[in-house]
Amino acid sequence: MPPTPHKHTFSKAERLKSRKQIDALFGSGKSFAQYPFRVFYRWESQEGLPQAGVGASKRNFKRAVDRNRIKRLIREGYRLQKQVLYQSQAGPGLRVFILYTGKDLPSFDQVLEKMGVILQKLSRLTRDEAPTTP
Repeated sequence: MPPTPHKHTFSKAERLKSRKQIDALFGSGKSFAQYPFRVFYRWESQEGLPQAGVGASKRNFKRAVDRNRIKRLIREGYRLQKQVLYQSQAGPGLRVFILYTGKDLPSFDQVLEKMGVILQKLSRLTRDEAPTTP
């Protein structure tokens, strides 16, 4: 029997929405930069799906329309390539927040390319590893 195809969804259970978890992620999580993104990550527990949250700075993008577009692009890039995390040992319990730090509106191709690099890097991480860059 052939393997079932992976569904490209971004369900409610996969979204990082808890203020408590987000604060813990920024407070004691690790991070690395992959221009134009800053990625914060942390493991909460052994069990559970990887959860992801996205953001864009109000300082760089005054209009909510622009911030929302950037967040939509990031979520779509994550949704299409997240299977890398599911196939790795780093996936279970991983909490990730991806922050857009660039000053210009990105294209979907740019976001997709960088998201692939970010997810590959996250999949190679282990729970005991120190952050790659400050």
